[in-house]
Amino acid sequence: MSQARGLGLGLVLMGLMLMAMLYGPGRVGMAQSWLGLWRPEGLDEHGRMVLLQLRLPRLLAALAVGAALGLAGCLMQRLSRNPLAEPGLLGVNSGATLAIALGLSLQGTLGPLGLLLWALCGALLATLAVLWLARRGQGRRAHLSPLRLLLAGLALAATARGLMAFLLLMDQQGLDQFRFWVLASLARVGPDAFWLSLSPLLLGLGLVLACGPRLSLLLLDDDLAAGLGARPTLLRAAAVIAVALLAGGAVAWIGPLAFLGFAAPYLARSLGWQAPLAQLWASAGLGAICLLAADLLGRWLCAPFEPPLSALCALLGAPLLVLALHRDASLGLRK
Repeated sequence: MSQARGLGLGLVLMGLMLMAMLYGPGRVGMAQSWLGLWRPEGLDEHGRMVLLQLRLPRLLAALAVGAALGLAGCLMQRLSRNPLAEPGLLGVNSGATLAIALGLSLQGTLGPLGLLLWALCGALLATLAVLWLARRGQGRRAHLSPLRLLLAGLALAATARGLMAFLLLMDQQGLDQFRFWVLASLARVGPDAFWLSLSPLLLGLGLVLACGPRLSLLLLDDDLAAGLGARPTLLRAAAVIAVALLAGGAVAWIGPLAFLGFAAPYLARSLGWQAPLAQLWASAGLGAICLLAADLLGRWLCAPFEPPLSALCALLGAPLLVLALHRDASLGLRK
């Protein structure tokens, strides 16, 4: 059964990848794109440029960012020990966005490296802040309640939005660049600085792989995890850094996206992936599927224009959160 689910997930992902290459930016039809996938020499220079420099980087970025946000959401749920946690809802994206607004205010303009460094610092500080606020007064061994975590994230996000508005009103040039970036779009992805933008996501993935099965011990109390040979403090620190790398790198690359980090792990559990490690990788795959599907849906509905991915993910993800709260009593908001 597990293999059948994995095969189905892979087939859906491959189908969406094929659609993204056949139907995308650039004046190259689907038939011509299909031919170009199998015989690139059969395309003219313009066709090769569209496929290799516009559509392929966009596809790879969607896969990487979607998987990164799915992993970050699943890791944050392990860290907080509740299923409501995700970078967008808990203010991690807002922390990265505030850091970028601060960088624009101080430096005037930011290149890919500047966006990356500011976003990573903001995401790391926001992750630590929201976990500290939610756990304050509860003791180290207490499980974080979903309500406290959600309120801490909302408070942090509201504070970040207020500070962002103040910073950007003081700097019109920074406001122009920020307004373009904050809408979140894959349209700006290209071959330039591609590997630089991908590097924090690869580092975060490497950290997750290095921790491996031990990440499931985050669900246990510290004493029990230590009795099984783990070092809980070190493991928790590695998970926090991985969340910051994955979420901060994704935000710096295409802009802030809410709800995706919640939707991917929730769908993974709903589809039957309950084992901790399997759920982690299923969340990555479903995150990539959700972002690719949202991008294709938006371009199809609004052609020839592209809606902001941030708005599209919010419109699709918010009802899923409401449905989850309504159907799943284990979320525990009444506790």
